Amino acid sequence: MPGGARVIGADRGQRCWDLVDLESQLPAEHRARVVWGFVETLDLRALYAPIKAREGHAGQPATDPAVLLALWLYATLEGVGSARALERLSEMHTAYRWLRGGAPVNRDLLSEFRRLHGETLDRLLTQSLTALLAEGLVTLAEVAIDGTKLRAGAGPRSLAGRERLGRLEQQVAARVAALRAEVEADPAAAEQRRTQQALRAATAQAQRIAQAKATLDALEREKAERAKRHAEEEARKRGPRVAVSDPEARTMRFADGATRPAWNLQVAAAEGFVLAVEPTDRRNDTGLAQGLIAQVGARCGGAPTRLLADTRCITQADIEAFARLHPEMTVYAPPPADQADATAESVRRRESRRRREPAPIQRWRERMASEAGQQIYRRRKQIERVHAQMKNRGLGRLLVRGLQKVRAVALLHAIAHNLWRAHRLRTAAA
Repeated sequence: MPGGARVIGADRGQRCWDLVDLESQLPAEHRARVVWGFVETLDLRALYAPIKAREGHAGQPATDPAVLLALWLYATLEGVGSARALERLSEMHTAYRWLRGGAPVNRDLLSEFRRLHGETLDRLLTQSLTALLAEGLVTLAEVAIDGTKLRAGAGPRSLAGRERLGRLEQQVAARVAALRAEVEADPAAAEQRRTQQALRAATAQAQRIAQAKATLDALEREKAERAKRHAEEEARKRGPRVAVSDPEARTMRFADGATRPAWNLQVAAAEGFVLAVEPTDRRNDTGLAQGLIAQVGARCGGAPTRLLADTRCITQADIEAFARLHPEMTVYAPPPADQADATAESVRRRESRRRREPAPIQRWRERMASEAGQQIYRRRKQIERVHAQMKNRGLGRLLVRGLQKVRAVALLHAIAHNLWRAHRLRTAAA
């Protein structure tokens, strides 16, 4: 165009060589470098042991497990929980490409790594906590425990009762039978592969439905037991339902009043670090405190000096057990509130029962009635910050199904949370 602006337009047909130096594209203080530096300090022999390709023998080399672990830890810090999204980022995003370093990665490999190495992730959390304890960043002077609800990968539409499960079972059984007949008819190879894939998917769905029926049987038995004690209350509730796409998840009530398939994640934390995580399908925290403290002892080599717990988390039986198992530990948990409209006779009987309570329970009541005890217990709210930080990284809504995978995700979040908090503390001290 005469007199127009001179520009260089896009020439997408031009062939050229791009020289890429990943090392120079990532700043020295980048978070990905922190993650890789942490991974290099870990003992990863358990991840290398299953690899069949060995020096001096034929075989295709495997992707370095350290690379896969670093990718998952960095993705966790960035709020990415999908193997498919992580595969895409490892091809397009500079930080993920730097961590990958050209190693072959795909979503199946990433998903399999997370699914198969839950026990190794458990050991790595213990290993990292041992280093933090030796460094003095973590102590057992004061540990808080609490549970938080995590939305399961199953949606509300996946919930089914006895009638709907029966219909689904019949439909899936018919589809499995039809697909098996097609495979046995031996059509063309390409078509047979597609039919076999559909058959595997339908068979897996049939297995989930069978598992859902078993879970529903257990829920109905629990409801029948509760009905013996609270008949009217249970009669007002609708029948139990189970998520077909994730039968291990349970429906739980959230703070907004909605009921959704969910998991109850138990967390123990000290000074902002996660010491233990344990996902469960329990709707409430009652009776889970002893198992969580046992996990803290196994990871850290001892029980906390002070334990801060919610009223719903710890019971009087737990307090007596802790006094017997860990005499050096002091429990801080508020007693349940007394009934406000109790009669004089009820108050007299209650006081009489409390005078006969075991010594650990009486000391606990005296401790929580004092101003010093109340001040110490107020520090329990710091664990809510740990919950919030992990949920802000995507833990609040899980993309995986099944308790085994949920536990692996929770362990990844715990390790990633601790490594980043330790880095920030070291940076601040420097």
